[in-house]
Amino acid sequence: MSVDVLVIGWGKGGKTLAGALGRAGEQVAVVERSPQMYGGTCINIACVPTKALVVQAEKKRESDDAATWFAASVTKRDALTAKLRARNHAMLDEVDTVTLIDGTARFVGPHEVEVTGGDDVLRVTAETVVINTGTEPARPPIPGVDGPRVLDSTQIQHVDPFPRRLVVVGGGFIGLEFAGMFARFGSEVTVLEQGERLLPGEDADVARVVEQTMTDAGVTFRFGAGASSFDDDGAQVTVAVDGGDDLVADAVLLATGRTPVTKDLGLDVAGVDTDERGFVRVDDHLRTSVDGVYAVGDVNGGPQFTYISLDDNRVVMSALTGDGSRTTKDRVAVPTTTFITPPFARVGLNVTQAREQGRPVKVASKAVADIAAMPRPKIVEETHGVIGFVVDAETDEVLGATLFCVDAQELINLVALAMRAGVTATQLRDGIWTHPSSTEALNEVLAGLKPLA
Repeated sequence: MSVDVLVIGWGKGGKTLAGALGRAGEQVAVVERSPQMYGGTCINIACVPTKALVVQAEKKRESDDAATWFAASVTKRDALTAKLRARNHAMLDEVDTVTLIDGTARFVGPHEVEVTGGDDVLRVTAETVVINTGTEPARPPIPGVDGPRVLDSTQIQHVDPFPRRLVVVGGGFIGLEFAGMFARFGSEVTVLEQGERLLPGEDADVARVVEQTMTDAGVTFRFGAGASSFDDDGAQVTVAVDGGDDLVADAVLLATGRTPVTKDLGLDVAGVDTDERGFVRVDDHLRTSVDGVYAVGDVNGGPQFTYISLDDNRVVMSALTGDGSRTTKDRVAVPTTTFITPPFARVGLNVTQAREQGRPVKVASKAVADIAAMPRPKIVEETHGVIGFVVDAETDEVLGATLFCVDAQELINLVALAMRAGVTATQLRDGIWTHPSSTEALNEVLAGLKPLA
């Protein structure tokens, strides 16, 4: 088969490119190795299903049986992902110029791949190739790591039986989300974090608030601790902890990062360069070392967010159908959210980073429970958290914000847009916001700006 564009993997960036180019009349082929991954990682095993489980965990009452509630939540999760998967398949299948191929692709030349599906083998050549194979959970080389009760972030979403005791190895964003979720489902959760505190890239006082909030929800943290082995006796798993007492659990979650899906792609045959971890090397236009071959999404080693993959699509579309001026350097004030309860969202500089840069700034910070002009947290009975801002003392430009509060995942987008559009801190402070809403916090918190000591 010969096509104009070949997309390997069904991630956000790749599927969006395939649909747009196909509708523009290009002959496009999309290769996906698993029918359970139509639509990509986000809708099937990551962003959407995990957040659906977080919501169900938050709805659980003390009187609800943990195992029963979790099983029902998983059923709802599966129904949601099945619906989204079918719709994503249809969105490309209905484009006449897009051919969907089930199978595993491997490069046999710079612009040619061999796709294997069962006993069938198909060779596909294309002028433009887009690598969009994403990442998968990493498994560190720890004795016993392949035991039946040692699970990754995909497997634990269907854990059975429900773990009354759960050990989470890794206190990063993925570990925290699952730790909070399972604590609310009813598990006794212990997080092993090798660092001395949570969120080492964030302000220490903010990290303490996050830790206390999760502790209040039932999560136990052990810092300066890692797992050195796992011993499954058929009924439970014993976790040997570096520098501490062993832990006995019904399940272990490995939240130790993700690794690129490039090992079996034959990138060396194609001449596509990768870094020491296997991520595809790209330039600011997402071009690989081979002319006409691009890499989008998590596989290129950039920030591992669905919305970054979507923007990767815009960069490649600019190269293929526009003037090629769009690059990854155009990204300004990119927000992030970790879906613990309440959500933890960040954009731009925090206080520590501003101090390290020596910039003349003003800062403001206030505990959510103390913000009188923000009644929504009290209404929804979730008053944990803190809101903080960093503002340029000379220009009144918002340089960054930390939002650990109800609705943070939405509010952070408003702040990020303000930063990109040059809206000042004073304009946000004096904004007219609906009531009762979380946005009203801007009125009160920004009124307390003071020079950074």
